[in-house]
Amino acid sequence: MFIILFFIAVWYLSLFSQTFFHHRYASHGAFKMSRFWEKFFYIFSYITQGSHYMSPRAYAIMHRMHHAYTDTPRDPHSPNFSTNLFSMMLRTRNFYRDIYKGKITVEEKFTKNLPDWPAFEKIANSVLSRVIWVLIYTTIFILFATSPFLFLLLPVVITMGVFHGAIINWFAHKFGYRNFKLHNTSENLLRVDFLMLGESYHNNHHKRPSSVNFGVKWHEIDPVYPVILLMNWLHIIRITKTLPITVSASKKVLAYKSAVLL
Repeated sequence: MFIILFFIAVWYLSLFSQTFFHHRYASHGAFKMSRFWEKFFYIFSYITQGSHYMSPRAYAIMHRMHHAYTDTPRDPHSPNFSTNLFSMMLRTRNFYRDIYKGKITVEEKFTKNLPDWPAFEKIANSVLSRVIWVLIYTTIFILFATSPFLFLLLPVVITMGVFHGAIINWFAHKFGYRNFKLHNTSENLLRVDFLMLGESYHNNHHKRPSSVNFGVKWHEIDPVYPVILLMNWLHIIRITKTLPITVSASKKVLAYKSAVLL
């Protein structure tokens, strides 16, 4: 039972740090935070992501490129240019690695207002750090796994970020439904996103990438949105961007309007 709870905790905590810090903050600047809180969430992301930690700066650059070049050959992870899920994720990994190591020239428009903590990144992205996390996870499984079959979850825990990325970057461009007609293949994968903390509302996100709320329809509950509102109220962050939007679906036009909170 402990291993199942541990797996669930790693899934959602690492996913929260990715969607909150890497995605909504670093990539899209949907809200602002002080240097203190930025470093706090760097450390929080490292602890929750562990062996699959990604640089917020490199992630943000890659994600901005995804939005700029969606479903074109310059998209870092479009399923349109990969024969299968594994080749797409390998392509994504290579893009990320080259961005992080400075092996490709990145246009200036993708590098503005990015979080950056080089000294911390050097430690967090090191091979030694990843090996230590793998040993920690393995030890936990050895101590608490009550069945050999539970060890099948260990590789998933070690590479959790890959699974998160695959669900959205592959499946949310192939399956689901659309609220908006866009010039790309983005879909809303789940009608109620109990699995990906709002990330599966991918079509909504491509329509309004800087919104702090990924949901649009009444049933599209984004679990991270109320957390963001709470952090804004506590002055941990400051929401800077929310835009009016009009949605047409099933012959009904629904207006969504959000106030800019400063």
